[in-house]
Amino acid sequence: MFTGLIEEVGVLRRAYSRGEAMILTIAASKVLEDAKLGDSISVNGVCLTVVAVDGTSFAADVMPQTYRHTNLSELRPGDAVNLERAMQAGGRFGGHLVQGHVDGTAVIVSRTKDANAVVFTVRPHRAELLRHVVPQGSITLDGISLTVIGTDQAAGTLSVSIIPHTLRETALQAKHPGDSINVECDILGKYVDHLLSRREADASRTGGAGGLTEAKLREYGF
Repeated sequence: MFTGLIEEVGVLRRAYSRGEAMILTIAASKVLEDAKLGDSISVNGVCLTVVAVDGTSFAADVMPQTYRHTNLSELRPGDAVNLERAMQAGGRFGGHLVQGHVDGTAVIVSRTKDANAVVFTVRPHRAELLRHVVPQGSITLDGISLTVIGTDQAAGTLSVSIIPHTLRETALQAKHPGDSINVECDILGKYVDHLLSRREADASRTGGAGGLTEAKLREYGF
């Protein structure tokens, strides 16, 4: 589990691939301070397991499922990547609950200035991801915990506003329209949607109303 607060920007040193399997070697410093084999490190929002580590870099396997559903397959040596170690119990929790289980990728549609901020508008490649996106709710883009400032269902897009510190301290500063970005929707929205979908399917099969409905959630303030 992660918080979406990036600890440092690493640099991809090597990317060895065989078909849809990869081994990434990433140069870093801060996340290596206490890293050991088997630890979890978020790379551009993807939870990866450390399989080798030395004083200047770590290596992690990328399996076919991850290769197909994230932008890690597009990385090339020299590319910057966002890094975060797994959160510690009792530590400060400044972002939101991030699993490192990417739901899919999106393409950056626009990058525009808004006073001291920069607004990124992205379009998920799977339009159904937008059903889990709530304005003023949380979302993770390339491992960064961000707040959704708006959605456009017709255009199939969502927008986030980036403060100067976040832009300066993450690999997002090098992202521009046309680039891909990993998306992880808020875990709460995904679980509620899954539960409601299951209940609706059960009710449809049995002809009943089901135990938990959207109307009932609204009744209790959700």
